[in-house]
Amino acid sequence: MKLCLFGGTFDPPHNAHFIIAEAIRESLDLNKIIFIPANNPPHKFENLPVTLVEHRIAMLKLCIDDIDQFEYSDIEIERGGVSYTIDTIREMKRKHGIGSEDLHFLIGSDSLASFKSWRLWEDILNESSVIVARRPRFEESDIDPELLEQVTFLNLPRMEISSTEIRERFYSNRMTRFYVPEVVSEYIKINKLYGS
Repeated sequence: MKLCLFGGTFDPPHNAHFIIAEAIRESLDLNKIIFIPANNPPHKFENLPVTLVEHRIAMLKLCIDDIDQFEYSDIEIERGGVSYTIDTIREMKRKHGIGSEDLHFLIGSDSLASFKSWRLWEDILNESSVIVARRPRFEESDIDPELLEQVTFLNLPRMEISSTEIRERFYSNRMTRFYVPEVVSEYIKINKLYGS
């Protein structure tokens, strides 16, 4: 069993999340991508409120429940409190009975700049294969060369959209049809999220 953990706030989940996930799955010949919504992300700014976890879970499940290769995990929700990556990696390895070589962990290249501030960041590198998706305006020269040698950059689609931009589109009543799956758009409107 070869897995990739895809953590995030998913506020909301959008098309780029799923395109990148499938590209990773195909590129590395993985059995599953496991989407893990963060309960209380330690790296989010305190002045940016996060949508209630119940809504973020519901939107994510609407998108992936019928896809065998995609799975949702509430591991960080159940744990409660602040979500630390190393705890999730260790728990998922135990749960699935796999070693470090079969567990991949996806991050965006924007996270690399602060990666050494993460709790037990060296253990994350030792206990999983860290996969990096390039984000806009990323410069490898800004990152510690020693860290660059320990992660894997995949040739993934460059999707220059973000959940922040999508929320702003809903707030300003601009078109979102090509940004989020229709089921997510409907859910957002029905539940009056993001000022819709």
